[in-house]
Amino acid sequence: MKKVLLAYSGGLDTSCCVTWLKERGFKVICFIADLGQQENLNKIKVRAIKTGASKVYVKDLRQEFVKDFILPTLKADAIYEGKYLLATALGRPLIVKYLVDIAHKEKAKYVAHGCTGKGNDQVRFEGGTKTLDPKLKTIAPVKIWDLKSREEEIDYAKNKRIPIDVTKKKIYSIDKNLWGVSIECGALEDPWAEPPKSAYQWTSAPEDAPSKPEYVEIYFEKGEPKNINGKSYSLINLIKKLNDIGSKHGIGRADSIENRVIGLKSREIYEAPAGTILHLAHKELESMVLDGDTQHNKELIAIKYAKLIYAGRWFIKEKKALDKFINQTQKNITGTIRLKLYKGSCVAVGRKSKYSLYNKKLVTYSSIKGVK
Repeated sequence: MKKVLLAYSGGLDTSCCVTWLKERGFKVICFIADLGQQENLNKIKVRAIKTGASKVYVKDLRQEFVKDFILPTLKADAIYEGKYLLATALGRPLIVKYLVDIAHKEKAKYVAHGCTGKGNDQVRFEGGTKTLDPKLKTIAPVKIWDLKSREEEIDYAKNKRIPIDVTKKKIYSIDKNLWGVSIECGALEDPWAEPPKSAYQWTSAPEDAPSKPEYVEIYFEKGEPKNINGKSYSLINLIKKLNDIGSKHGIGRADSIENRVIGLKSREIYEAPAGTILHLAHKELESMVLDGDTQHNKELIAIKYAKLIYAGRWFIKEKKALDKFINQTQKNITGTIRLKLYKGSCVAVGRKSKYSLYNKKLVTYSSIKGVK
């Protein structure tokens, strides 16, 4: 029997994919990646088996995700089209890496994903797989089956007794990980309509956030955030802490009409509380430490870097070359940024670094004792 390794999330698309692939003679092995999505992965594993998977791999990739994917992107200041902090896009190459590894272990000649033909993820999965192993064949059921809409998928799932959580009334497509949430479909496809409160997964609406601002101090060492308000955290726990703080104050929402890889424009909403706070703090620290030319060149690199990630080109040589430039710029990015969080806004109100190029004596318009 032919083996196929399926990147499985437990959502509507991939749950239907298991049954669809099995009906076509495949032995389906599922891979579930823990990227900090805060879901019951054991429940998802059981769902995969009930749906027809012969075996399920579950891997905790959170440490690798923050160290090798989130952190380099933070150091690069990479934000796609000024709004999207690339949470989903960053998770895909890591999933692909292990999808290929497990396919080799299982001696499977096929891998599969649950992406549509209209989105970016198909390019990320298929391009990443081709880069890592050109011999592996990719199957994309959602792109070739007869189901024409999410509503039809729901009907298919019910007819096949596939356990799902999504309903026709709440039909959003949601992807979560530690770095953020991506939300699309349903009411969000009308670009004139304000996103319903129910669409947001993490953050408080700014109008419902506390009426008193909160101040947060973040210390960086060589571009990496190390502590909050003087207390040290691992990078995972630091991101979790800032997600909690930021969500409470309605920080990190974005409503975007963006340019997809395949040429379509799409309407997405995003939530990235920790990412929004850290990107702002990191960039403010760089503005104190980097010389003007380096800072301006780095801004150009950030745009390029974000586009590479968005387009699923994580494993290419050009990205590795950009990493060398970015890492060189981070040697003196050490210091503390104080931020004010209030009803959806995040503003830097204090900055200090031993490597600061800011010189008050040179720029002041007031008289300073001892300076003429």
